[in-house]
Amino acid sequence: MVKLYEGGAYLVNGSDLIPDSAGALAAVESKTGVKTTKENAAKGTMAYDILSSHNTSGNMENLKIKFDKLTSHDITFVGILQTARASGLEKFPVPYVLTNCHNSLCAVGGTINEDDHVFGLSCAKKYGGIYVPPHQAVIHQFAREMLAAGGAMVLGSDSHTRYGALGTMAVGEGGPEIVKQLLEQTYDIPMPGVVAIHLTGRPQKGVGPQDIALAIIGAVFKNGYVNNKVMEFVGDGIDNLSVDFRIGVDVMTTETTCLSSIWRTDDAVKEFYEIHGRTADYKELQPAKVAYYDGVVEVDLGKVKPMIAMPFHPSNVYTIEELNNNLEDILREVEKNALVSLDNNNIDFKLTDKIRNGKLYVEQGVIAGCAGGGYENLCDAADILRGKTIGADEFSLSVYPASQPIFMELVKNGRIADLMATGATVRTAFCGPCFGAGDVPSNKGLSIRHSTRNFPNREGSKVTNGQIASVALMDARSIAATAANKGYLTAATDIDVEFTKPKYYFDKSIYENRVFDGVGKADPSVEIKFGPNIVDWPEMHALTDNVLLKVVSMIHDPVTTTDELIPSGETSSYRSNPLGLAEFTLSRKDPAYVGKAKEVQKVEKARVAGTDIYTEDARLKEIYDTIQAQFDIVPEETEVGSVIFAVKPGDGSAREQAASCQRVLGGMANIAREYATKRYRSNLINWGMLPFVFGEELPFDKDDYIFVKGIKQAIETKNDNIKAYVVNKGMKEMELHLGNLTDDEREIILKGCLINYNKKN
Repeated sequence: MVKLYEGGAYLVNGSDLIPDSAGALAAVESKTGVKTTKENAAKGTMAYDILSSHNTSGNMENLKIKFDKLTSHDITFVGILQTARASGLEKFPVPYVLTNCHNSLCAVGGTINEDDHVFGLSCAKKYGGIYVPPHQAVIHQFAREMLAAGGAMVLGSDSHTRYGALGTMAVGEGGPEIVKQLLEQTYDIPMPGVVAIHLTGRPQKGVGPQDIALAIIGAVFKNGYVNNKVMEFVGDGIDNLSVDFRIGVDVMTTETTCLSSIWRTDDAVKEFYEIHGRTADYKELQPAKVAYYDGVVEVDLGKVKPMIAMPFHPSNVYTIEELNNNLEDILREVEKNALVSLDNNNIDFKLTDKIRNGKLYVEQGVIAGCAGGGYENLCDAADILRGKTIGADEFSLSVYPASQPIFMELVKNGRIADLMATGATVRTAFCGPCFGAGDVPSNKGLSIRHSTRNFPNREGSKVTNGQIASVALMDARSIAATAANKGYLTAATDIDVEFTKPKYYFDKSIYENRVFDGVGKADPSVEIKFGPNIVDWPEMHALTDNVLLKVVSMIHDPVTTTDELIPSGETSSYRSNPLGLAEFTLSRKDPAYVGKAKEVQKVEKARVAGTDIYTEDARLKEIYDTIQAQFDIVPEETEVGSVIFAVKPGDGSAREQAASCQRVLGGMANIAREYATKRYRSNLINWGMLPFVFGEELPFDKDDYIFVKGIKQAIETKNDNIKAYVVNKGMKEMELHLGNLTDDEREIILKGCLINYNKKN
């Protein structure tokens, strides 16, 4: 089904793979007549070609990328624009799309969601952007329909910014990276590795894109095979996939922790652009005659069966057949493993109680968002369900077309009527079910979803309040098959169905009549409209020579997601208010965090104000006496901040608030074994926080103080061996590391945050 190469390989003539070995180059020359080197062959990938055409550094080892287009949604664009405004923004230098697909319901917090939308429209008018009103399209579907272009690069402030199937290299990053592009700065990264995703064969009838995606995620996530690399899709199996199918696989590449993705394009992609009235945006992409890849993921499409990702991660995958055949054993194993993620003895987490008459019963099905709400997914689901009913028991099914044009065509061709006749409900384009702001299951409920993630609490439950629900990821077709069996888990390959595959017609007038397009028409006279919840970032200060950190949280889970660092769901309404949102930091993982961080912040505020720091923490006098016995330091000139330890933080969303919320509460650093994603580490840096790495046995615990001597000098001199000391009735030395930092990243940390950096420059 899925096979990983142990080393790299050469792809020749776009189809044949030659594993890297002593005789590989001779075999390449024999097959192609091309004499080359590994270094030259590495330039033959599509990824290299696109990155080189967007690199401004003149050095392909250290890239400085300028993107062609930008995109954000309504729980990220307010903070981004506020940061950019504070940094001197005058107009958008490239097309920037502001979509409204996360806080669309305007259901929490009074007027504040709609206030954000009005703010976004006024900024699009003032700075020359594109504004997509609520319910028109989810961010990524609009980008596919109107923004993607062959050979282009798009940066988005959402982790699922992936348009590789259309020939666009797209990257999801935290908001500060969007700010840099708005200020005509660059996205700085080392040249990423490129891994071939070699597709062969043809999917079985009933197998959908989510099945292929989950099979790949299950093979590569835990071993980090594609971490921070580009996944390049090649092989003749691509010819057997529709563009909608390719898009459905592509969007899920985010869950592998890769940097980006790119696919070979063909006439099917050309037709996609023709259908959407953008023929000129098509570009044929394919690897050179000889291309070298740092790794290969072989996928035999014909061997992939309907899959299910069990709680609480997209990589926790089984075939539906395997699960049904070993139901009790697998459910007990999932229950056992879930205790690591839940980390709460008050929660009685059960899945074995879903077994009814030897079958798994689920209470809810959802097909939605950038992954599930595509035209072909919903047409196939309608074909499976036509003439059937989902029943009148607990099971419910809701469907969210990814855009109004898709919705309109489904209405015209009758598929919406087919779905509604079964008892399913059909909603507008909305990302809510993907992050806990819509279709929240009941306590202890199990929901199957064609969406992107199934992290703990992601569906809206609150473990700290005694609530727990679960999400399992599946393809739309198997969700429909399960719905046809009234909630009993069923693979789509077990259903007798003829897929009708109706042709898609795109009606561009829907956007022409409703979307504001101000590209190239910035109007400085427009006044920005602020709601009472839209608050400026608090002041942040430059780094001092030495720092004193207090450990306020210790997270020992194997991976910590951004949903655990700052929850999604109803908290998203407060993302325009840095201090208001910060009150939710770690609330579903470590409820004591906010209070502890604030206590440390009081000390730093007293230091900055020049008042007595010792009145804020009775331990400080003893701590500083211990430090001063060894080092000549001045407490009043030493910045004090909080720090959290997590084994591997930052998996999941690109949301910058996972870092900024710590920062506005006085957070100065994270200490980790490693960082799950580049984007989370970048968020820390852009908010002036120190992304420390420590690989040895932990010499500290919660409430300990860590003194870091000469941190400012270490950053200035690029010294990565940083001496630190655990201060606890003595000084225990430890060595921290920051890893590779660009010159700009060093300056950002020294200045205290990206806003301060840009104010100076």
